[in-house]
Amino acid sequence: MAVTDWIQAGADAFAALGTVGAFGVGLVLFRREHRREESHAEEARRAQAAKVSAWVEAKHARDGSPELLFFVHNASDMPIYETALPLPARPDEETESEFIGLVPPGQTLTRSAPSEWLGSYYSPEPVQIEFLDSAGWFWTRDEQGLLVRNSERLSHDIWAKNARNR
Repeated sequence: MAVTDWIQAGADAFAALGTVGAFGVGLVLFRREHRREESHAEEARRAQAAKVSAWVEAKHARDGSPELLFFVHNASDMPIYETALPLPARPDEETESEFIGLVPPGQTLTRSAPSEWLGSYYSPEPVQIEFLDSAGWFWTRDEQGLLVRNSERLSHDIWAKNARNR
């Protein structure tokens, strides 16, 4: 084998390695861009839900007696739907919810909380809330503020099931 053949073989090997390297770099950049786009899409999905909160707080009723109220605040620019506040239950009891329905944008709605909670009330605290955003996603925010999107998006089947369960 002549020296020129060795040089040609080395150049071919170097070109092959360069091609494989370029492919690898392209794949890494593609995956990084894909993850960035997924992150932006998730942020956009969470934008409305992140502006919804619920808490329980004591206020004075018209007669001056203490009254415990649920507050649901929607700071977003769109309404939220199917809003419910699941009430804590013992393991042997069925969970009940305070159904609120629609909460208009920029509004804070109040509902009476169970009067028996007044005995253990200390200060305002967050409560669990479930709702449907304007894009059709179901969300839950727990008492610690963790916001979780349901894996299913609104469909006619889910809507009908929720309507039957009310």
